[in-house]
Amino acid sequence: MTLTKSPDSIGDIENQENRKISGADALMDALRRHGVETIFGYPGGAILPIYDALYKAEAKGWLKHILVRHEQGGAHAADGFARATGKVGVCFGTSGPGATNLVTGIATAQMDSVPMVVITGQVPRHAIGTDAFQEIDIFGVTLPIVKHSWVVRDPSDLASVVAQAFFIASSGRPGPVLIDIPKDVGQEFFHYVPIEPGTVIPPGFRLPTSPDSSLIAKALQLVEDAQRPLLYVGGGVISAGAHESLAEFSKRHQLPVTTTLMGKGAFDERNSLSLGMLGMHGTAYANFAVTECDLLIAVGARFDDRVTGKLDTFAPCAKVVHFEIDPAEVGKNRRPDVVVLGDLGEGLSKLVELSKKRDVKPRTSSWLAQIDRWKKLYPLMQPSADGDIYPQEVLLAVRDLAPDAYITTDVGQHQMWAAQYLRNAPRHWASSAGLGTMGYGMPAALGVQVALPNEQVVCIAGDASILMNIQELGTIAQYNLPVKVIIVNNQWQGMVRQWQESFYEERYSATDMLPGMPDFLALAKSFGVGGVLITERKDLKSQLREALNDPSPMIIDIHVRRGENCYPMVPPGKSNAEMVGLPSHPELAM
Repeated sequence: MTLTKSPDSIGDIENQENRKISGADALMDALRRHGVETIFGYPGGAILPIYDALYKAEAKGWLKHILVRHEQGGAHAADGFARATGKVGVCFGTSGPGATNLVTGIATAQMDSVPMVVITGQVPRHAIGTDAFQEIDIFGVTLPIVKHSWVVRDPSDLASVVAQAFFIASSGRPGPVLIDIPKDVGQEFFHYVPIEPGTVIPPGFRLPTSPDSSLIAKALQLVEDAQRPLLYVGGGVISAGAHESLAEFSKRHQLPVTTTLMGKGAFDERNSLSLGMLGMHGTAYANFAVTECDLLIAVGARFDDRVTGKLDTFAPCAKVVHFEIDPAEVGKNRRPDVVVLGDLGEGLSKLVELSKKRDVKPRTSSWLAQIDRWKKLYPLMQPSADGDIYPQEVLLAVRDLAPDAYITTDVGQHQMWAAQYLRNAPRHWASSAGLGTMGYGMPAALGVQVALPNEQVVCIAGDASILMNIQELGTIAQYNLPVKVIIVNNQWQGMVRQWQESFYEERYSATDMLPGMPDFLALAKSFGVGGVLITERKDLKSQLREALNDPSPMIIDIHVRRGENCYPMVPPGKSNAEMVGLPSHPELAM
């Protein structure tokens, strides 16, 4: 191993011939070749050689590093970057606690199928296994929550590992991968041979097969035969960029569409065929439709428990068609009648092409009329104009004032209200759906804003969630990112309080956030971030409009009714048709 310094080795990578470069410099070149322009991270001892190379790479204009204030914030920022752009997000962390601080962000990305390359520093090779200072087996820690991972023990493997990492993260069902690099691997000099993207297929890795045309034909026949069909759409449609094919197929066959929390944006919610979100806090008409349908066409969805409610009562009258890229999801929770495995973009495109060859005569008019009756009988709540501001009003105001914004959310009641009331274009919605990570929203928003500097980015947060990663206000201030953070402030851990009210006889254990609550405006000011407090309904729209139009980052603290619950709600163990919180219609009782 040679650790002697080569002068400005990164500057001559493409003309190096017989010169040697460091592993860290090789890493920078490999990332550049894979289109990386932005890295979110936080330095530390074991990753210092990589940050030294990063310093030179930034000076060359190859890429930009965003210094977050906590590694979890860096992972969520890379996640938001990836969701908004469809590109692979990249984040750095050092060994030990730097690596373990990334774990929640990695798990969030894994649960929601977000493509990410996570690079960690590690103690030198000779110290691995000795309980050295800040040593942690991050490879072992993260095995259950990544698509693949590597510990790089030879710098000559770096180019191949990076190529494989980006290939795996973005291929098939996307997800996070981890590259752990010992400190001395980054320091060692060697003859670097670049590898171009897509030229290395990882050993044993198989790309999804092309969707079977005969199975697509069977699926189409079931659609044509059905009288009460329903499209159930998940995040896979977003990942595949298949929203246009979905819209065309729905229109041709007059199929109503309901989406999961991850599927928001896959279908235009202003379209009369849209039923909004289904599941625990879905619309009543979506949940009634899934209960009564005779054909459920699941597209890029995984039959999650928050969607299905009591599983044996989910779409009990329906045959099921499942379009899916991941074989592991097929039959996991619900056995389908027809399975179309493969890339959703290709599968839906073939479905539309086959449909165009047929004389389509939709049979859904009676079904759509029934759904329309449900929509009239059970609309989402329209708050009355008395007393404190209703949280739903806040989301309706955001929908009116920022209709094209990129939205991120934290987790809780505010997340569900945002999902119910906001209408999003594809990739304009980023929310921790599978893991339910409090503190996700603001760092994800800064990641979106870095990726799309000319777009409006709004984070919908709760007063409890925002405190989980409040330190990222420093990142937002440092880079002057014009993120607007709207705190729907009910001074509770709202969703937990609602469950305590509903299922624990109003024993509000450790959920009251009022004691010790900070002055969010003063806190924002301490970071150099602007803020506005809204407590009166008469000021809501005017002050919110002014804050949203401000070119600077802003905290918008909106105080809302403390005891408001998020409805409709499907209680645990109940079917989707057994929602609570619906308007009463005694005239319909039999």
